[in-house]
Amino acid sequence: MENFIVSARKYRPSTFNSVVGQSALTTTLKNAIKSNHLAHAYLFCGPRGVGKTTCARIFAKTINCENLTTDFEACNQCESCVSFNEQRSYNIHELDAASNNGVDDIRSLTDQVRIPPQIGKYSVYIIDEVHMLSQGAFNAFLKTLEEPPAHAIFILATTEKHKIIPTILSRCQIYDFNRITVADTVKHLQMVAEKEGVTVDVNGLNVVAQKSDGGMRDALSIFDQLVSFCGNNITYQGVIENLNVLDYEYYFKLVEAFLKGEVSKTLLIFNEVLNKGFDAHHFITGLSSHLRDVLVSKDPQTISLLEVGADIGERYKSQAQLCTPEFLFQALKISNDCDIDYRLSKNKRLLVELALIRLCQLTDEKKKSSLIDDLPAPIQKIVVETVNLPETKAPEIAKPVIHVHEKPKPVNHETKPTFQKPGSISISAPIVTSAPAASYETTKVEPLPVLDKPFTTDELEVAWLQFTETIPEQGRMKSFILSTKPHLLSETNFEVTVSNHLQEKELKRLQPELLVFIQKHLQNSKVKMNIKIAEETESQKANTPEDRYRILAEKNPALDTLKNGLQLEID
Repeated sequence: MENFIVSARKYRPSTFNSVVGQSALTTTLKNAIKSNHLAHAYLFCGPRGVGKTTCARIFAKTINCENLTTDFEACNQCESCVSFNEQRSYNIHELDAASNNGVDDIRSLTDQVRIPPQIGKYSVYIIDEVHMLSQGAFNAFLKTLEEPPAHAIFILATTEKHKIIPTILSRCQIYDFNRITVADTVKHLQMVAEKEGVTVDVNGLNVVAQKSDGGMRDALSIFDQLVSFCGNNITYQGVIENLNVLDYEYYFKLVEAFLKGEVSKTLLIFNEVLNKGFDAHHFITGLSSHLRDVLVSKDPQTISLLEVGADIGERYKSQAQLCTPEFLFQALKISNDCDIDYRLSKNKRLLVELALIRLCQLTDEKKKSSLIDDLPAPIQKIVVETVNLPETKAPEIAKPVIHVHEKPKPVNHETKPTFQKPGSISISAPIVTSAPAASYETTKVEPLPVLDKPFTTDELEVAWLQFTETIPEQGRMKSFILSTKPHLLSETNFEVTVSNHLQEKELKRLQPELLVFIQKHLQNSKVKMNIKIAEETESQKANTPEDRYRILAEKNPALDTLKNGLQLEID
């Protein structure tokens, strides 16, 4: 029985041209070989499984090759290349810094560096996971790394560059490896599948590429796992079952339900997802990703950001045509807020269900706003301006009467529904309708009556206290108003003194209602209110324990005697 070799090892690149997704770095290394500008120390850093150690081995083999090709690749035929391929080369050394991270290990390496290569020009030392070296090992390595023998080249590889001390970084040429894109991963997996005689679904390979998170080694490991599960025919359904990935279909159905406002269907789909063993947090993050993919599918300029198969890509384009940008923006905000709040929530299922219900209600809000859009332009303007008024209580003495008429001929009057926003003013009046060609104009609005009845300080205080009866909540502001007296500055202006900025903020919030109430009660529409913050006393300005102790000690000198006698410290 033939020994099985995993795909990550079997299809490991052996030349620069076969490295996937790192074309800029491989081109730089080949140009350095071509121009014979080789540094004595390199640092390859980047995520796991993107080709750091592989490129280090290819680079070491190529610089020692005796017969380079015209493309400056290793020939794989000379003695140096053959010995390397058969893993018996004495001039290319690999050290695992994760298990050899002590000072003695580095001293042994520095002693070995003095020995010249038996075959080829250079002795290459590849130190993997170099960030695992101890502080003493790093320090012992500094001098050798800075001034090695002419035949020695060091290639350090790490996934965590931030853990390497700056003195090491300054002695190396640093190459940052990128995550491998979904497209490059799918293309490489298709090549492997073709050589292995395995039939694959491209949509399934896209799921594998996304699951691998930019690491080719992870992608090939998942591929081997799928071959064991599905045999020589890897289907999309087999991929999502084996990898426990949520099917795209669930999210497409959810967005359709959101657009139709079908709350019941949405909750049933979510319940089905939970019954299949998926985590609710995983579900909501997947929904956010799906909404993001729908958003980028709306614009041809951003369609390249969609990393899915061609068939599913068409479905994203179709669904994107049904969704408005406003709907997608608000939906993304709701799902993202749910993702942020998930960890802190005690009832996590209810949190997700509430987010789904809010997503279904987005279309209802759109339908309500469309009713206003169907009105004639002058009426639409009146309604919109009225709905956007600040949320204040209007005095009874200031009700405007608006008349709308059409010229030049009489028309029939027809009552339209009232549009009202909670907490704001609404207008309900007969609306004139006529043929589309008719023109509208607004008649003169009746002027508001101006009241200027004189009032006394006592009357102002009575009105001030009576306002507390209109405050529904029992809180600090009600207590504050009851315990505070307004100070009359002039015939129409009065001033209220608050203790801090918080009281000032709360009073400003009530100021519109308060003024309307007092103007109505005193029958004077010119009444104005000023808010003043009281000056801080010396004790209030004391921000530190030392300041507070100093103030108390000045009032009672016995505190100093007590403090010094007991040898107390101020904390």
